[in-house]
Amino acid sequence: MSTPDVVIVGGGIGGLSTAFALSRLGVRVRVLEQAEQFGEVGAGIQLAPNCTRILDDYGLLDEAKARGVVPDRMVMRDAVDGSELTALDLRDLEREYGFPYLVIHRSDLHSLFLEACRDAGVGLRTEQRVVSYTQGGGKASATTHTGTIHEANIVIAADGLHSVARELFVDDQPVSSAYVAYRGTVPIAEADHPVDLSEVVVYVGPRCHFVHYGLRGGDLLNQVAVFESPKARAGLDDWGTPDELDTAFSATCDFVQQRLPHMWRDKWWRMYDRDPIGTWVDGRIALLGDAAHPPLQYMAQGAIMAIEDGWVLAEHVQRLRGTNGAVDWTGALAAYEAVRPEHCRRVVLTARVWGELWHLGGIRREQRNALLRAREIGDYSFTDWVYGPTALFPEDEPAMFAPIPLSSADRVGVGSAGTVAP
Repeated sequence: MSTPDVVIVGGGIGGLSTAFALSRLGVRVRVLEQAEQFGEVGAGIQLAPNCTRILDDYGLLDEAKARGVVPDRMVMRDAVDGSELTALDLRDLEREYGFPYLVIHRSDLHSLFLEACRDAGVGLRTEQRVVSYTQGGGKASATTHTGTIHEANIVIAADGLHSVARELFVDDQPVSSAYVAYRGTVPIAEADHPVDLSEVVVYVGPRCHFVHYGLRGGDLLNQVAVFESPKARAGLDDWGTPDELDTAFSATCDFVQQRLPHMWRDKWWRMYDRDPIGTWVDGRIALLGDAAHPPLQYMAQGAIMAIEDGWVLAEHVQRLRGTNGAVDWTGALAAYEAVRPEHCRRVVLTARVWGELWHLGGIRREQRNALLRAREIGDYSFTDWVYGPTALFPEDEPAMFAPIPLSSADRVGVGSAGTVAP
């Protein structure tokens, strides 16, 4: 490929999925990855129907299901006493939205897109650390640390939380939540206590939560332990250490306590997001994925939003492509920017609030638990706005749900002292 139509900076899930979405239309795409090889770190990832719908459109859903697990239920439990608070019947949810809820290893999803890109003829370049962006004359370019210039009709910056391109749009910094995630995957044959792999389970507790579900056809157990770091709150640099992990979960139920020794203790992930921004396009340069909208993890929509970004952009490229094959790139980027920032703003801000609700203590924990227990299992009023079809135009974006104040729990069984009424 001499001169591509599109250069994508970043070879993660967002960058590769976008490259595939465009290349399947016949667009010439080059992906620049700064590492020595394409790869993905982390462990499990959850793919809700708004994502599996896109995978199905790409012809990749069956392979994704073969590499992952399609669970039966999603369950929320109290981390202190272990009791069930609420659940989603994921088989019914599939009937509701038309597509399944899937869990898969991040590296398996990444490799699926990488293989699809190779098959589609995407130009894949490694060791390409981009340090600057320029544009002019109807073109845009990304320049690497070695001085190599990659020029195209448009440049898409999918370069993550610490995006270089974002500096063209806003002078901001990542926002620390003071929460830390520890991960640990264990072969299910080595799990020393029985685990139901038909469920995705989250235990929510005061300033901590614990998640587990199966991966790779049920051969692997994925676990995530998240907690608020006192050292981070105190402004110390050395925060999120294993001693803080143990202290944070010291009051949780036996099941959670039994899983903690299986967490990786030599590395941990600090949880950041950024404040939403409404401008993602500057001429021929566009932000995508975490470069535009890095969220906290509580809604499990981070990678999904990046995949949606690429799908929406590709749909508008197809719509604005002339009979001679020429693309109205300005129009496509404008249509992309008209719809995606508002949806992602909602997700980023809702994830913050949802995380706060997970981590309540005292009477507010009791109120939350009472409201969750009162929820009807077939009530999808809180998921329709995010699990439904991805909007292509602003008018297609569904209305948000109506928040329920914690104080309303008094009507469903919480007394003034914070105990559950009989």
